[in-house]
Amino acid sequence: MQDIRIELTQNPKPKPTDESKLGFGNIFTDHMFIMNYDEGQGWHDPRIVPFSDISLSPAAMCLHYGQEVFEGMKAYRTAEGKILLFRPDRNMARLNMSNNRLCIPLIDESFAQSAIEKLVSVEKDWIPSAEGTSLYLRPFIIAVDPHVGVHPAKHLLFMVICCPVGAYYPEGLNPVKIYVESNYVRAVHGGMGYVKTGGNYAASLKAQDEAEKQSYTQVLWLDGIERKYIEEVGTMNVFFVIDDEIVTPALQGSILPGITRMSAIEILKSWGMKVSERRISIQEVAEAAKSGHLKEAFGTGTAAVISPIGHLKWEDHIMLINDGNIGEISQRLYDTLTGIQWGKLPDTMDWTVEVK
Repeated sequence: MQDIRIELTQNPKPKPTDESKLGFGNIFTDHMFIMNYDEGQGWHDPRIVPFSDISLSPAAMCLHYGQEVFEGMKAYRTAEGKILLFRPDRNMARLNMSNNRLCIPLIDESFAQSAIEKLVSVEKDWIPSAEGTSLYLRPFIIAVDPHVGVHPAKHLLFMVICCPVGAYYPEGLNPVKIYVESNYVRAVHGGMGYVKTGGNYAASLKAQDEAEKQSYTQVLWLDGIERKYIEEVGTMNVFFVIDDEIVTPALQGSILPGITRMSAIEILKSWGMKVSERRISIQEVAEAAKSGHLKEAFGTGTAAVISPIGHLKWEDHIMLINDGNIGEISQRLYDTLTGIQWGKLPDTMDWTVEVK
């Protein structure tokens, strides 16, 4: 395992004094992790250095052909002052799944996790302690070859940056309004919908912009072929509680395999609840809402953890779910997941990793 060189900043930035106003993704810590890849040499020169701009050629391949991948993780401070990561091994495994799809050389998952732990340890004073806050971690890999031509890169950067954050959605745990997209397509089977790469999010911007103009928080995507089966929300996987069945779209190559999605399913099954991973049409959801069988709906993701859905708009159908209130299952899942993440509940699943 390679040694990680550490260069500490000589000009530390002032840390936020009001943790209730952190927002999401606006403030960055003093340091970042960088590692280079060069063909023939492999991944090398891992280092933690002061956060700063990087120099890229205007011809860098990531700027022209989108060869890049990323992850989203968090570090949590417990009431006792411990620092916890949540299932970081699953993030590193998913990063390599994305790498494989985009022809990016695989990383050593164990080493990458240890590098992130070291960076978090260096930045531990940046981890906020107010209720609901955390340190968001963004590992990413970009192709940097100065070449205008379509082929896999021979030179890349693996970087990790950190930002102290509050709630992802302004609504917090209050139910969000979701707009069902019927015109645009984000991903199809055989494409890249199942990996975390910028192109997937660029494809969602137009629909997201139109949703926001209608005062909706996020977009719910339908499948790209028949335009009738539910896939995922722009930044979350999605679940529907229909009578005593909890349904989430099956992973079929166009949906991101969320770490929080996986964890929610495991928790729900441990409670003895019926969880189905299957195809579910927007028509089925609309009919369940109309007949009173749709009890609640929620999204899962690293940024928001659990986000209840109180209002769903599909064409001319307006579905008010659970009278616009958070549901019992959504609340219980949120309390359990955040309880484990912030060390308030015993980690019986062995999901957390303490950073020393």
